[in-house]
Amino acid sequence: MSPFGGWGLLLAFLALLCCTGSGEEAFEVRMWPEQLMVESGESQVINCSTTCMQPNTSGLETTLHKTLLEEQAQWKLYEVFNISQDTDVICHFTCSGKQESKSLNISVFYPPKQVLLKLWPTLVAVGRSFTIQCRVPSVAPLEGLTVTLLHGSEIVYSQTFVGTTLSPQEAMVTHNTTAHREDGRHNFSCRAEMDLRSRGGDLVHSVSDPQALNVYEPARDNQVVAIITVVSVLLFLFVTSVLLCFVFGQQWHQRRTGTYGVQAAWRRLRWAYRA
Repeated sequence: MSPFGGWGLLLAFLALLCCTGSGEEAFEVRMWPEQLMVESGESQVINCSTTCMQPNTSGLETTLHKTLLEEQAQWKLYEVFNISQDTDVICHFTCSGKQESKSLNISVFYPPKQVLLKLWPTLVAVGRSFTIQCRVPSVAPLEGLTVTLLHGSEIVYSQTFVGTTLSPQEAMVTHNTTAHREDGRHNFSCRAEMDLRSRGGDLVHSVSDPQALNVYEPARDNQVVAIITVVSVLLFLFVTSVLLCFVFGQQWHQRRTGTYGVQAAWRRLRWAYRA
């Protein structure tokens, strides 16, 4: 037997193995985006694709309303609507009788649409304490939410929340501080920032309306006390002068008539009454 005949049989056997393996070659199913976090009620476009050159069937399984936007042999583009709660969508392809699938979890978030700032008291003396409170209602998830209190562009206080609760709830930050003379030169504000980038979302933020703090010097209190004291002294001097004038007038009347004017007036009043 020719040695070339042996090599021919070996090459034929390897070719048979290669052809058999190519029919059962594995393929992949991919989805884009790979992570997804959307605001409640929004829609989203999802791409399903495969490495199989000629897939037999394909589709997107979801409880959401969906529309096929565009398709080619190896990919399909869908849009899903009104995402109001966390859900899973599954993309599948069938190639040479074998089915592969890929799932995507869609998470829903509630952004900080309202940021409410409150200062109390709004009128405070230098060196006295006051309170800054910031509320962010109906926000979720709390994980990744940072609430920052600002005086102008300077950070007064910042707090990052933790927790896995997905239902909307209120986030609140309260900070007590001491009033300084320069606190009245710039407004206070509150910034709520939600970082969802690690979960397939974006960086979402909102800022409160600015609030002014009225700061005054404690010396003004002393001035008010001084004014009240001066007015009281002047009033006392006025009353005293009136009384002295009355007393001296009565003495002068007594020296001229022998009686006090008040006594004479009293007697005339009594005689008029008896008559």
